Amino acid sequence: MLQIFNTLTRRKEVFKPIEPGQVKMYVCGMTVYDYCHIGHARVMVVFDMVQRWLKASGLKVTYVRNITDIDDKIIKRALENQESIAQLTQRFIDAMHQDADALGIERPDHEPRATDYVKSMQGIISTLIQKGYAYQAEDGDVNYAVRQFKGYGKLSGKSLDDLRAGERVAIASHKQDPLDFVLWKSAKPTEPADSQWASPWGMGRPGWHIECSAMSCDLLGQHFDIHGGGADLQFPHHENEIAQSEGAFSDETGKPFVNTWMHNGFVRVNEEKMSKSLGNFFTIRDVLKSYDPEVVRFFILKAHYRSPLNYSDAHLDEAKQGLTRLYNALASVAEIPTYAKPSEWRKRFAEVMNDDFNTPEAIAILFELANEINKAEGEQKVDLARELKGLAKLLGLLERSPQAFLQGGIGQAGLSEESIQEAIEARAQAKKDKDFAKADQIRQDLLAQGVVLEDKPGGITVWRRA
Repeated sequence: MLQIFNTLTRRKEVFKPIEPGQVKMYVCGMTVYDYCHIGHARVMVVFDMVQRWLKASGLKVTYVRNITDIDDKIIKRALENQESIAQLTQRFIDAMHQDADALGIERPDHEPRATDYVKSMQGIISTLIQKGYAYQAEDGDVNYAVRQFKGYGKLSGKSLDDLRAGERVAIASHKQDPLDFVLWKSAKPTEPADSQWASPWGMGRPGWHIECSAMSCDLLGQHFDIHGGGADLQFPHHENEIAQSEGAFSDETGKPFVNTWMHNGFVRVNEEKMSKSLGNFFTIRDVLKSYDPEVVRFFILKAHYRSPLNYSDAHLDEAKQGLTRLYNALASVAEIPTYAKPSEWRKRFAEVMNDDFNTPEAIAILFELANEINKAEGEQKVDLARELKGLAKLLGLLERSPQAFLQGGIGQAGLSEESIQEAIEARAQAKKDKDFAKADQIRQDLLAQGVVLEDKPGGITVWRRA
C-alpha cells in the first residue's frame, strides 16, 4: 500500500483516495515573468514522477498545475520591457513548456492561468467577507483576518503569537493585524490597465494566495486528495490557502481543504542557497546547454523528493556517469521486448516506490539490474534488459535507444559521427594489418577528443561520448 509523508500531520500515512480508484492532485506552478530555474525543474520532475507512479499503481489521476500570470513581479517586468502583460507571460509560458518537454515532463491534465479565474476569486473573497474572515481596509485592499481562523498555523506548525513576535517589517496601519494578508489589491495609479479588474471593492487585482484556492477548488472541488509544491511554499502560501479555502467552504463540506500535503526539498548550489545575488542562479536552459535533459532528470530523481538537493557540476557529472552505465547495459542487448509480466524485480521496485516515493532505492534496483545484465547471456540477458527498461520507464528514464543517448554529446563540440566512424574503420584495418600500435593510437586519439571505443564479441566496435 502506498504511504505518503503528509506535511500536515508530519508523518507517513497510508494513502486512501477520497473517491476509490481516483486521485485529484494540485501542484503550485510557475510565476511566468522569467525563465524557469533548477528549483522549478525539481518541482516539475518530482510531481511528474508522483503522477506517473499513481497511474502505474492503477489509479486515475486528475493532475492540475497552475500558472500565475498576474502579480507584482510580472507587472514590473512588463513595464520595464514596455510590453503587455499578456505578451510577457505568453513568451515565458512557451519557454516553460520547452523546458518541461525537454525534461520529459508529461503535461498536466489542466494548466489553469490565474487571469481566467478572477471571477471565482472574487466569489471566494465575498464569501470570506460575509463570514467575517476578511475586511476592506481604508486603502482599498481586502485583507484576510488571520486571527479569525482558529486553525491558522496547523500546516507550518507556527503559532500566531510566535509569528507576531518575529515580525520585523513595518506594517501599514490599515491592517487590523500585521499578519493579515491581502486577498484583493486595490489598483495603483502607476499600474497598467491590463493589470486591473472591476470588483465590488473597486478596480484591482487578486492577491497571490487566493489564486490557488480558486483554481484548485474550481477544477478539483472544495475537498481533494493531494496538494503539492516546493518547501518554500509551505508558509505562508499554503498556510494561507488553507485559511482561505476552509474559511470559505468547510462549514458546508465539514471536511478539510486537502487530505495530503506534499512538499519537495530545497535546491542548493554548492551547499549554498541559490540566488541571483550570489551569482549561483541557474536557469534550466542554461544547464541544458551542457547536460543532456535526461541527466538532469536522473540527477533530481537520485535524491529523495523531501531531502535537500545540492546542485553542482560534479553531481551532474556523477549523474551522467550513472545514466551512462544503465544505457550501456541496455546497449549490450540487440532487441528488447516490451515490458509485460510481473516479476520479483517489479515487486521490489513497487515496495520502495510505495514507501513515500523512494526514488533513490528504486534507482538502486535499476543499477542492480544493469549489473545482472552485464553478467548474463542469452534469453536471461534479454529478460533482464526488458525489466530494466520497463521499470525505468515508470520514472521517465531510459526511454530512448541506447545509441541516441550514448552518442548524443550535448555540450561537446566533438567529432562528427562520420569522422568517428572513419576512425573506427581505420582502426579495424590497422588491426587486420597487425599494426597494433597504430590501432592503439587511434583509440587514444579518439579518447582525447571525448570518444570512448568498446570492442564487443564478433569483432564489433561501438562508441559513445565520454
